Amino acid sequence: MIGRFLPTAALLSLLLLWEAFCRLQEIPRFILPAPSRIAVLLLTEAPLLLKHAAVTTSEIALGILFSLAAALPLSIAMFFSPHLERGLSPLLIASQAIPVFAVAPLLVVWFGYGTTSKVVMAALIIFFPVTVTLLQGFKSCDPGFRRLFFVMEADFRRTLRFLYWPWALPYFFAGLRVAVSVAAIGAVIGEWVGSLEGLGYLMMQANARLRVDMVFACVVLLSCIGLLLWSGVSRLEARCVRWTQDTKEFQTNK
Repeated sequence: MIGRFLPTAALLSLLLLWEAFCRLQEIPRFILPAPSRIAVLLLTEAPLLLKHAAVTTSEIALGILFSLAAALPLSIAMFFSPHLERGLSPLLIASQAIPVFAVAPLLVVWFGYGTTSKVVMAALIIFFPVTVTLLQGFKSCDPGFRRLFFVMEADFRRTLRFLYWPWALPYFFAGLRVAVSVAAIGAVIGEWVGSLEGLGYLMMQANARLRVDMVFACVVLLSCIGLLLWSGVSRLEARCVRWTQDTKEFQTNK
């Protein structure tokens, strides 16, 4: 019971220490604003902040959809074709070694200052963890069940639908949770490089004017977006992978 309130208590303690430090040391607001100042700004500038937050959220959501549209068929193809996996795995790993800041300017040049470059940037960050974890989920399938489906002469479609896909779902959602928690990085970096709207754009404008409180307000909203996406994926997992929840309840009761 105490563990449920521990994160909230830790956060409140941190905010109180932050507030006391800013007030006692008389820190200028353009260096480190107090949490109360940020809270007031979140309320007074809510229309502006929510407008830009909606843009960033839509970019992240589209990035998730596009990355899933590419990651799902690629993972299936790599699983059923070891030659394809051996050929693409080095490219996938090498793509993660490239700094995102190096890719963002190129995407702006190719796709312009609009939404497309930010969506592609978010999709690139989401794509790798989803692809790798889903492929690992397919590979982890019990060989006994594979032989059973082979003996039953199940075709590719039925085997994928009734064996491999349900088996890989927990891995898929684990990767998706990681992906959505970092998806905002891609969208914001894209907005930093070149954009006319979004929380990343608002942060750059505020930073140039020494509006550090506005920068913190944008960070708070980005954190909320990440938490909402994480919670949404967790709820979807609870609905789609019910057998894992039943197993946990059985082990707890046991």
